[in-house]
Amino acid sequence: MADLRLAPAPPEEAREISAQRPIRVVLADDHAFMRRGLRLLLEGEDGLEVIAEAEDLRSATEHVHRDRPAVLVLDLRMPGGSGIETISHLRAEVPGTQIVALTMEADRRFAQKALHSGALGFVLKDLADSELPVAIRAAARGEEYVSPRVAVRRRH
Repeated sequence: MADLRLAPAPPEEAREISAQRPIRVVLADDHAFMRRGLRLLLEGEDGLEVIAEAEDLRSATEHVHRDRPAVLVLDLRMPGGSGIETISHLRAEVPGTQIVALTMEADRRFAQKALHSGALGFVLKDLADSELPVAIRAAARGEEYVSPRVAVRRRH
């Protein structure tokens, strides 16, 4: 299995570009409370704009096709099918939208499946407040970001 790596810090030019034009984001999570919290978090960030919310995989797919966001933040466990399969389909159908997987699963193999399916980011829900904005910006630049708790290989 390939090692998971952390994305490098964004170059100064990327920060300047995002300040000029916001990164358009669709949030997809089946819990309204989580979506509301993520929206508040992201709306407090310079250069990020939440353009839509989805409560299931079907509506997430519809928003991506219709709204063409730069980044889809996708909870991997939602009604309507497989989050991993949805990533594969969306990457093939709407390649201009990058995907950041959001999950409570801190399993390296699960992260590798998401990244292999086409996600550029993998963020644990309990770390979303500090990591999600970083992961969204990295994905918008075409760079991979994985929560450090998942990316670091533990030696015993």
